[in-house]
Amino acid sequence: MRVTSTAADGPSDAALVRAARVGDEEAFQLLVDRHGPGMYRYARRLVGGSDADAAEVTQEAFISAWRSLETFAGRSSLRTWLFRLVHRRAVDLQRHRRPTPIDDDLLSRMVRPAQDNPLQHVLDAELLTALQAALDELPWHQRAAWLLREVEGLSYDEIAEALALPVGSVRGHLHRGRRTLAERMARWR
Repeated sequence: MRVTSTAADGPSDAALVRAARVGDEEAFQLLVDRHGPGMYRYARRLVGGSDADAAEVTQEAFISAWRSLETFAGRSSLRTWLFRLVHRRAVDLQRHRRPTPIDDDLLSRMVRPAQDNPLQHVLDAELLTALQAALDELPWHQRAAWLLREVEGLSYDEIAEALALPVGSVRGHLHRGRRTLAERMARWR
């Protein structure tokens, strides 16, 4: 089945899902190309920065998506549903492992690099270390909600869908996570 498009960005997610449901692997590949980078980014941060673990989680999420595409009812966006699958696979992986720290390379994107100032380089490195430690100390749902909101830019409703939580719980996790991070990072203000 060929998917046609009138949009500049290509076919809509809904059109690609319809095509993939009837076995169009090219349509599913377009979904992978479109949503895979964000899913991988989220997975990598959830599992502590490990490329191998993030790749495994993302791959498992896409396998689940392919197998259960028929059950996707469209009550949420496809993106939210895929983030939920990533979250579930990451939870499964983390249940069997001890928490691991976040890679400094992930956090370095959140801080502007110093411009030829050795002292600023040292301060930036210390800030990243402190932020990594603070994120590592957050409970799982607070960390996941914070990453989805602050890094991936999802709405409260989308986070609630992805984490299978009520919106009020998401707000609570975000509030507590932000408060904890603010306390831990107070010296960097």
